[in-house]
Amino acid sequence: MRWLAPGADAARLLTRRPVECLERPADPVQAYLVELGRAAFRDPLLLGGQAARAGLACETCHQNGRTNANFDFPGLSGRPGTADVTSSMMSSHRGDDIFDPVPIPDLGGPKGALKISQSPGSPALPHFIHGLVTEEFDGPEPPPAVLAGLAAYVRALSPAACPRPASEPLGVESAIDDARRAVRAALAALDHGDARAAVVMVQAARSGLGAMAERYASPALAASRGSLAVADLDLAAALAAIRGHDAGAAGRLTAWLARSRDWAARLRGDEGLSLYNPAAFAPLEAPKSRS
Repeated sequence: MRWLAPGADAARLLTRRPVECLERPADPVQAYLVELGRAAFRDPLLLGGQAARAGLACETCHQNGRTNANFDFPGLSGRPGTADVTSSMMSSHRGDDIFDPVPIPDLGGPKGALKISQSPGSPALPHFIHGLVTEEFDGPEPPPAVLAGLAAYVRALSPAACPRPASEPLGVESAIDDARRAVRAALAALDHGDARAAVVMVQAARSGLGAMAERYASPALAASRGSLAVADLDLAAALAAIRGHDAGAAGRLTAWLARSRDWAARLRGDEGLSLYNPAAFAPLEAPKSRS
């Protein structure tokens, strides 16, 4: 709500989103990379620095890989839907102390409207994304497979894959699915012998759990938040196992997926009381201060 323009309809804007125009590759290697990139795209920890502390991910500006016409971050946006990509607030490398926000592009729109070549044979897109992560946002060096995955995910976004209608409800089911997909991508990374990529995937899943917990902030939803906290602790243990090169790490992730059925059922049951329900925003909405 803090990143919406004053007077914006928070209940509508935070419970709907653009549809994802994702063309899933038939090639299994590319499909694996797309899943790595999709999860990392949604994780603030990928960007690091001030962005991670604020909770900003690639997906914040590019909702579902599209655009965010309502993004209005104080000090970073001019009019809604814009961002200063050379902001000293976010970058010690590219900050130029000039406030010059530009429109956020739709990554699922026509490829010709984007300034970077997305040809699979060109290194331009991975190079651009690498600079965005490590320089525009001062983020850590991404693992090679994750960088390749981000490029694969962006390439797989296509107007031809856009379903109708153009927007969809944003509910807990999609958030649960995102967390599970990130954990499955971690398992796939372990199968590829890539512990570094698996770490990023588990971190993405944990970030997803945190985002769900924010939507279940009501005191009446303590049980749902508690189940998410337990799920997060289980992922933290799996993450430690991956970093420690424990052979049981994959088993921990597989067990987590099986146990996710229980907490997912609880979240679904409480969804009507959560901030996935537009009606739950009514008592929260108030004029936004720019002070």
